[in-house]
Amino acid sequence: MEQEFKDYYNSPIGLIGITGAHDNLASLYFVDEKSSEFESNDYLKKCIAQIDEYFQGKRTEFDLILAPEGTDFQKKVWDELIKVKYGNTLSYNELSLLLGDKNAIRAVANANARNRISIIIPCHRIIGSDGSLTGYAGGLWRKKWLLEHERKYSNVEAQLGLF
Repeated sequence: MEQEFKDYYNSPIGLIGITGAHDNLASLYFVDEKSSEFESNDYLKKCIAQIDEYFQGKRTEFDLILAPEGTDFQKKVWDELIKVKYGNTLSYNELSLLLGDKNAIRAVANANARNRISIIIPCHRIIGSDGSLTGYAGGLWRKKWLLEHERKYSNVEAQLGLF
């Protein structure tokens, strides 16, 4: 088994825990506090630099090797999430249709909820069919902040009634 490394990033919306191996990222999620002992590496520092550029509005895409753990279906959903461009949103229904199964909305929502690489696999860009902000493990206030942040730094016009 590969050695796991861990580091943290103090974002404008809370502390983010980051884990990975020598050359990939396994998780990126909001945490309440740092663990007392952790070991970082150069790859996680590269990830932190890219996350920092994202929060500064200077990065809209990430150049990282991702190693999320999940089922084949979850990975298929996450691969589709990565295609949702910065500043844009997609509904759970639209995501289900892109995956080829209009009846998979619940399974898609479940896969979205199990995403352990938030922001980089942008599950925050998935919204309700009516434009409502639903379901985000980091809290809906963070989801709203991330979407507003991306709209601020993108050329996409905000949809009326989204927030």
